[in-house]
Amino acid sequence: MAKTNMVITIGRQYGSGGREVGRRLAQRLEIPYYDKELLAEASKDSGICEELFENHDEKPTRSFLYSLVTGVQTHGNPSTMYMDMPLNHRIFLAQFDTIRRIAGQGPCVVVGRCADYVLRDEKYVINVFLKADMEHRKARAIERGAEPMRAEEVVKRHDKERAAYYNYYATTNWGDVNNYDICLDTGKIGYDGAVEMICEYVKRREAMLGGK
Repeated sequence: MAKTNMVITIGRQYGSGGREVGRRLAQRLEIPYYDKELLAEASKDSGICEELFENHDEKPTRSFLYSLVTGVQTHGNPSTMYMDMPLNHRIFLAQFDTIRRIAGQGPCVVVGRCADYVLRDEKYVINVFLKADMEHRKARAIERGAEPMRAEEVVKRHDKERAAYYNYYATTNWGDVNNYDICLDTGKIGYDGAVEMICEYVKRREAMLGGK
């Protein structure tokens, strides 16, 4: 049985441990976790090939002309509502619909993919943003295979892509503290520390709301 009624979204700087914090948080609260898993769900819901979701995952939109001339690969029975708009818009809206569906099913943790923006009007949602200093994030990038001399470049490139993706589809800016309920520095408190603080926030928020 879930220990919270909340949907928790996690925005994050590259290398701040959003995936690891999200996974540990979901395990702690005994609720579903969605990161890359969201892409598979959106593919099933929309009929759009999962590979396309992976290729466009939190990356800046390509040119409008490219989107118009690129065909859509589908499987099963594709949703016709997506067929008359640019490819990148179809993919975003498919993810948008899937995020709303899984949030409507109950509490869960969703990492990235503009989830805080998609669920901005929902009452039982807590939006978290994770950050860390550059040295911490460079070390994380190296752990994930980046060359040490290029680690900072990798970190900045990923942050730039995430910001461009978010800012293109949302009406607010990526990383703006006004978009989030709680912002944490994982370089200073660690991943488990972040989980503890988010859980405490969840507990207090639910107490103020008085339950669902």
